[in-house]
Amino acid sequence: MSFLSAEEVTLDISERRHLKRFNLRTPLRFRAVGLAADKSEHFTEVLNVSRGGFYFATSAPLQIGTPIEAMLRMPTDLTGQPQEDTYCRARVVHVRNQPYGDGRIGFGAEIEAFLSAPNGK
Repeated sequence: MSFLSAEEVTLDISERRHLKRFNLRTPLRFRAVGLAADKSEHFTEVLNVSRGGFYFATSAPLQIGTPIEAMLRMPTDLTGQPQEDTYCRARVVHVRNQPYGDGRIGFGAEIEAFLSAPNGK
Protein backbone atom coordinates (compact mmCIF):
# COMPACT_ATOMS: atom_id res chain seq x y z
CA MET A 1 0.00 0.00 0.00
CA SER A 2 1.50 3.27 -1.07
CA PHE A 3 -0.49 6.45 -1.34
CA LEU A 4 2.27 8.57 -2.84
CA SER A 5 0.92 10.66 -5.65
CA ALA A 6 1.65 13.80 -7.59
CA GLU A 7 -1.52 15.30 -6.13
CA GLU A 8 -0.88 16.32 -2.53
CA VAL A 9 -2.44 19.03 -0.41
CA THR A 10 -0.06 20.19 2.31
CA LEU A 11 -1.43 21.79 5.49
CA ASP A 12 -0.12 25.06 6.88
CA ILE A 13 1.38 24.28 10.31
CA SER A 14 -0.03 27.50 11.82
CA GLU A 15 -3.64 26.36 11.23
CA ARG A 16 -3.32 22.91 12.86
CA ARG A 17 -4.01 23.88 16.50
CA HIS A 18 -7.23 25.71 15.67
CA LEU A 19 -8.96 22.77 14.01
CA LYS A 20 -12.09 21.24 15.55
CA ARG A 21 -11.62 17.71 16.87
CA PHE A 22 -14.35 15.08 16.55
CA ASN A 23 -14.57 12.27 19.11
CA LEU A 24 -15.62 9.34 16.96
CA ARG A 25 -14.47 5.91 16.00
CA THR A 26 -13.71 5.27 12.36
CA PRO A 27 -11.63 2.56 10.62
CA LEU A 28 -7.93 3.21 10.10
CA ARG A 29 -5.46 1.33 7.92
CA PHE A 30 -1.83 2.43 8.07
CA ARG A 31 1.76 1.43 7.56
CA ALA A 32 4.93 3.01 8.84
CA VAL A 33 7.36 4.30 6.20
CA GLY A 34 11.11 4.73 6.37
CA LEU A 35 14.21 2.58 6.41
CA ALA A 36 13.81 1.19 9.94
CA ALA A 37 10.02 0.94 9.86
CA ASP A 38 7.82 -2.14 10.08
CA LYS A 39 6.45 -2.53 6.52
CA SER A 40 3.29 -4.45 7.42
CA GLU A 41 -0.20 -2.96 7.20
CA HIS A 42 -2.00 -2.38 10.47
CA PHE A 43 -5.75 -2.15 10.97
CA THR A 44 -7.30 -0.33 13.93
CA GLU A 45 -9.62 2.61 14.50
CA VAL A 46 -9.30 6.34 14.95
CA LEU A 47 -10.59 7.50 18.34
CA ASN A 48 -10.75 11.20 17.44
CA VAL A 49 -9.94 13.23 14.35
CA SER A 50 -9.54 16.76 13.01
CA ARG A 51 -8.55 17.99 9.58
CA GLY A 52 -4.99 18.31 10.90
CA GLY A 53 -4.54 14.99 12.68
CA PHE A 54 -5.96 11.96 14.43
CA TYR A 55 -5.55 9.87 17.57
CA PHE A 56 -5.55 6.07 17.44
CA ALA A 57 -4.56 3.03 19.49
CA THR A 58 -2.45 0.18 18.13
CA SER A 59 0.02 -2.50 19.13
CA ALA A 60 2.28 -1.50 16.20
CA PRO A 61 5.82 -0.49 17.23
CA LEU A 62 5.66 3.27 16.63
CA GLN A 63 7.51 6.17 18.20
CA ILE A 64 7.46 9.96 17.99
CA GLY A 65 8.66 11.06 14.57
CA THR A 66 7.61 7.88 12.75
CA PRO A 67 6.11 8.76 9.35
CA ILE A 68 3.02 6.79 8.32
CA GLU A 69 0.78 6.50 5.29
CA ALA A 70 -2.84 6.08 6.32
CA MET A 71 -6.37 5.59 5.06
CA LEU A 72 -9.26 6.67 7.26
CA ARG A 73 -12.85 7.86 6.90
CA MET A 74 -13.25 11.56 7.57
CA PRO A 75 -16.67 12.52 9.01
CA THR A 76 -19.10 14.54 6.89
CA ASP A 77 -19.13 17.24 9.62
CA LEU A 78 -15.42 17.75 9.00
CA THR A 79 -15.31 17.71 5.20
CA GLY A 80 -18.79 18.81 4.19
CA GLN A 81 -18.80 15.87 1.77
CA PRO A 82 -20.23 12.33 2.05
CA GLN A 83 -17.94 10.06 4.05
CA GLU A 84 -15.24 8.54 1.89
CA ASP A 85 -11.83 7.02 2.36
CA THR A 86 -9.20 9.71 2.91
CA TYR A 87 -5.55 8.98 2.19
CA CYS A 88 -2.80 10.93 3.91
CA ARG A 89 0.81 11.05 4.94
CA ALA A 90 1.18 11.76 8.66
CA ARG A 91 3.79 11.71 11.42
CA VAL A 92 3.48 10.42 14.99
CA VAL A 93 3.76 13.45 17.30
CA HIS A 94 2.38 12.11 20.59
CA VAL A 95 2.52 8.80 22.49
CA ARG A 96 0.25 7.91 25.41
CA ASN A 97 2.69 6.09 27.68
CA GLN A 98 0.07 4.08 29.58
CA PRO A 99 -1.38 1.20 27.56
CA TYR A 100 -5.11 0.62 27.27
CA GLY A 101 -6.58 -2.51 28.91
CA ASP A 102 -6.02 -4.56 25.74
CA GLY A 103 -2.32 -3.61 25.63
CA ARG A 104 -2.58 -1.13 22.77
CA ILE A 105 -0.77 2.21 23.02
CA GLY A 106 -2.36 5.54 21.99
CA PHE A 107 -0.67 7.68 19.33
CA GLY A 108 -1.38 11.14 17.99
CA ALA A 109 -0.54 11.69 14.33
CA GLU A 110 -0.28 15.03 12.55
CA ILE A 111 -1.38 14.98 8.92
CA GLU A 112 1.35 16.38 6.69
CA ALA A 113 -0.41 15.96 3.33
CA PHE A 114 -3.60 14.57 1.86
CA LEU A 115 -2.93 12.15 -0.99
CA SER A 116 -4.87 10.97 -4.00
CA ALA A 117 -6.38 7.51 -3.74
CA PRO A 118 -4.10 4.75 -5.03
CA ASN A 119 -4.92 3.32 -8.46
CA GLY A 120 -7.92 1.04 -8.39
CA LYS A 121 -9.52 2.78 -5.37
